[in-house]
Amino acid sequence: MPKTRITQREIAKHVGVSTASVSMILAGKSLSRFSDETIDAVYTACRELGYQTKTAKRNRSIVLIVCPSVINPYFATIIQGMEMEAREQNLETVIFTTYWDQEKERSACELAKDPMVGGVIFAMIPQQPELVRELNETVPVVAVGDKQNDVGLDTVDVNNFNAGVLVARHLLELGHRKIAYLSTSLNSEHSARVRRYDGLKAEIARFDHGASLSLFTAEVPTLTELHTVDIEHRTGRSLARQCIEQNPEVTAMVAINDMVAYGVIDGIKESGFSIPSHYSVCGFDNIPPSSFSGVDLTSVEHYIVQGGKSALRLLSDKMEGKQSRVLESGAVVRVEYQTRLIIRSSSAAPRTE
Repeated sequence: MPKTRITQREIAKHVGVSTASVSMILAGKSLSRFSDETIDAVYTACRELGYQTKTAKRNRSIVLIVCPSVINPYFATIIQGMEMEAREQNLETVIFTTYWDQEKERSACELAKDPMVGGVIFAMIPQQPELVRELNETVPVVAVGDKQNDVGLDTVDVNNFNAGVLVARHLLELGHRKIAYLSTSLNSEHSARVRRYDGLKAEIARFDHGASLSLFTAEVPTLTELHTVDIEHRTGRSLARQCIEQNPEVTAMVAINDMVAYGVIDGIKESGFSIPSHYSVCGFDNIPPSSFSGVDLTSVEHYIVQGGKSALRLLSDKMEGKQSRVLESGAVVRVEYQTRLIIRSSSAAPRTE
């Protein structure tokens, strides 16, 4: 038997207000006549009773930003780019952190159905793209992701494969032949990490001449991600020690991102070696601390702030319905930023035995 559509009259009865009041609140009209408690109660009732919010006027002013964590400067920086543009667009932002927990991602999708939310930006490729594609049918969605990841959503892309190629080429040109890739959880749910590894691997295989790539990874459970604020630094330090012990021929370590690279640097130094005399270290993302004196990390620039701004502009256009006038049904928009290698003093010619 088909489910009966919930009406505004039922919402009104549930909250204890008039149907006219529910209609005005959902349409965003004369809101000054109602208390914050009444407005919240109406929106809560809509969500709990399953009111079809696509028939209500969505509140354009609120953008939900879904991200794994804000402790990593990469996500903090891209979010700040989004908020810079939100200010220009007269939009407000709300941040929802998932810590790579699929249930939390599902909760974010449920929250996005609330009429108060006008659109959603995923600061990463969703772990459950089919769920987010379904959400995108009623709520405008944009994701920040990898060029090779076909999720069927409007995205602001980074070419992570090419980023890996750039780092590998740089190290090979310096003379390194034994290179290691050090990463947190490496699987299909973290496509950017995999694509960076693929780029490194492909360039080293193309070069041949005795060059090889070792892989060192550590699984990071969701609860560990949540409860350990320095988990990436810790992981980098541990993996660096593991690499030194298990593969002493390695002369260059490439970390999945700059935060892990900082841990790699400390792990190398704590093991009695120096950078770059004994080991070269490279990262990805070129977050601000990488240029600080004493760090000076070779890294790949992804134009994080600009990417955040572009994602917000893209979402704003969707919320305004501007895309529908120029795109065929089923089409997606992709904005790609080119990667650029920033060479600093953490990488140099390999040590001589």
